[in-house]
Amino acid sequence: MKFGVLTGGGDCPGLNAAIRAVVLRAAEGNDTVVGFLDGWKGVRDGASRPLSPADVQGIVGTGGTILGSSRTNPFATPEGAERVRTEIARSGIDYLVAIGGDDTLGAARDLFHRGGRVVGVPKTMDNDVNGTDWTFGFDSASTVSVDALERLRDTARSHHRAIVLEVMGRHAGWVALATGIAGGADATLVPEERYDEARLMARIRAAVAARGFALVVASEGIDLGTAHGSTAARDGFGHELLRERGVGAELARRIEARTGVESRFAQIGHIQRGGAPTLFDRLLATRLGAVAVDLARAGKNGHVAVLRGESVIGVPLDSALGSPKTVDRPWIELMHSLEA
Repeated sequence: MKFGVLTGGGDCPGLNAAIRAVVLRAAEGNDTVVGFLDGWKGVRDGASRPLSPADVQGIVGTGGTILGSSRTNPFATPEGAERVRTEIARSGIDYLVAIGGDDTLGAARDLFHRGGRVVGVPKTMDNDVNGTDWTFGFDSASTVSVDALERLRDTARSHHRAIVLEVMGRHAGWVALATGIAGGADATLVPEERYDEARLMARIRAAVAARGFALVVASEGIDLGTAHGSTAARDGFGHELLRERGVGAELARRIEARTGVESRFAQIGHIQRGGAPTLFDRLLATRLGAVAVDLARAGKNGHVAVLRGESVIGVPLDSALGSPKTVDRPWIELMHSLEA
């Protein structure tokens, strides 16, 4: 067989481990692999490179993706969809392995419904793909965020300040939740919960009174109300670009105005996306990539490799996708119970 592989959407640690697993699993059965460059854009435009076992040696622990990525949606237009179909046929690809989050896998599902042969690997640092227990990239990104919060604690304590750490997360607050719990934040704000300014200010005052400083973790996707609206910028899938909303800066301004406590903010941003993947993400990405090849060989067209409990299995893309997997009430209640 001849496999094609792509990585789409935002990059995260573990992508190279997944690519490596696809290439080595394919080579084990004397199959070949072509890597499409810059996600679905490479498929649409016919930009690719062959991938041999020698090409993926030493990449299991590196961040980013050797194939590049983009947020291109080729199925947004009939012309783009036709170019994808034509290029896959021209390249002689038997199965395409799409590695990405909801948008990238949604495009894979579209290809499947148009008669293409495709399997998926879920990744996203947001951990919001509905069909899998965990996505690779999340553990690495959250580990970086916890480290940032620990560093901010030192300076907040030294200067008796309130500091807001803004982390990534559009509809799902998993990174903020994990950072707040593991880093011991005084307050954590996630998109799944309505913003309560009175409660936040009470938490700040209590923390400052108890030990002279306060730490807040905020997901970039939270809604602060009509006084702080959205931006007009959108990506190829129609999503608002959240970096310009300045949630952390606005929260710091409100905290200082309402409590009189000197406040600062830090927007960790794309630092979360880079660096070596953690052990957990290396193992998970490797297992998912290998099983995706197995699914293709078994003729499981339109399936995605997912983690369920301790097992990696294949499920249909139609059932794995849909609404994002968001933080549920038990997690939110645990988070609040641990706010000192």
